[in-house]
Amino acid sequence: MKKVILIQYGELTTKKQNRNLFIQTLQNNINNSLKEENIKIITNRVRMFIEPNNEDRIPNIIEKLKNIFGIHRIVIAYKSDNNIESLKENILTIVKTIPFKTFKVETKRSNKNFPISSMEFSREIGGLILKNIPNISVDVHQPDYTVKIEIREEFSYIYGEIYEGAGGYPVGVAGKGILMLSGGIDSPVAGYMAMKRGIKIECLYFESPPHTSELAKKKVKDLVKELSKYQPNIKLHVINFTNIQENIYKNINPDYMITIMRRMMYRIGEEMIKKTNSYILINGESVGQVASQTLPSMCAINQVTNVPVIRPVACLDKLEIIEIAKKIGTYEISILPYEDCCTIFLPKHPVIHPVLEKCLEYEAKIDYNKMIKEAVETVETIKIDKSEEKKKYQF
Repeated sequence: MKKVILIQYGELTTKKQNRNLFIQTLQNNINNSLKEENIKIITNRVRMFIEPNNEDRIPNIIEKLKNIFGIHRIVIAYKSDNNIESLKENILTIVKTIPFKTFKVETKRSNKNFPISSMEFSREIGGLILKNIPNISVDVHQPDYTVKIEIREEFSYIYGEIYEGAGGYPVGVAGKGILMLSGGIDSPVAGYMAMKRGIKIECLYFESPPHTSELAKKKVKDLVKELSKYQPNIKLHVINFTNIQENIYKNINPDYMITIMRRMMYRIGEEMIKKTNSYILINGESVGQVASQTLPSMCAINQVTNVPVIRPVACLDKLEIIEIAKKIGTYEISILPYEDCCTIFLPKHPVIHPVLEKCLEYEAKIDYNKMIKEAVETVETIKIDKSEEKKKYQF
């Protein structure tokens, strides 16, 4: 009897023609996440089996699998031959290791050459368990433990411990998006939620030295490292926003500074989408949370781009966002007190109902196209992984 890890797909099973693509992407993501482990992966349309070379590594493997989107449940299963007597013996050995008061047995028999029907085999195993384990009873409605058995062509699988997976779709099946990542609480959560829907992310950060510090930049790198638990090797694109921001500060009505700044960021985001072959912008805007996130502000800001912008946390309140941030490990990093470029030069009374004609009037005072071109051409790109930070490179 051999220990294996059984993966249940969950939402992937709703796919038809694309199911093979989703399963292959999930397998690639698992291989990437478990590249340091010596494993063998076997897939079919309804299950995936991971066979580790060293069973002692199973707890470590499971912890990594919990962060891989596209997995509904992770099961420690036991691989047995189909000899009836040895199969019964193996089932009893496993069940004796699990504490419970009530149980039921479920058998699935895809191997029709197995001489006992699924229902009859479940009855036989139930009787065997009752005979050999004291002070337990059968409960077919709400059992403490369900003994699950799958009888296949060459082997049978007996379920042991079950862990919840991350759910969602495998990262990459939906294409790629640019996450506008600040040092705050909301944008990392937005990135997490986008990845859960199968979107591969690259991150875009705006720095404004000397007004923003290296500590603020390190904070963002640390946020990306946390997100790389869910997608290894995330690219972080760092835009020098100083020249643009100083020109806005010197030439534009303070009430409109934040609106114009966000419009510049969206323009740069669109250029980075072209440069990275991405499809969408992703950000952490939550309706009404700050002046630039009122509906009139979103309309005025969004007007500068033709690419889709998705806002995964738009309809969550702050407490809901914080709860997710704590769950994914980004909250404690996000609350570190290092200012990003969105919080410097902050006006006392930013406009909450910006007028588009005013935006265009103010923008005409600065040569923003030239500055945007320079910012995009000098972008610094860093590939970041949970375990290490890769070397910097230019496009």
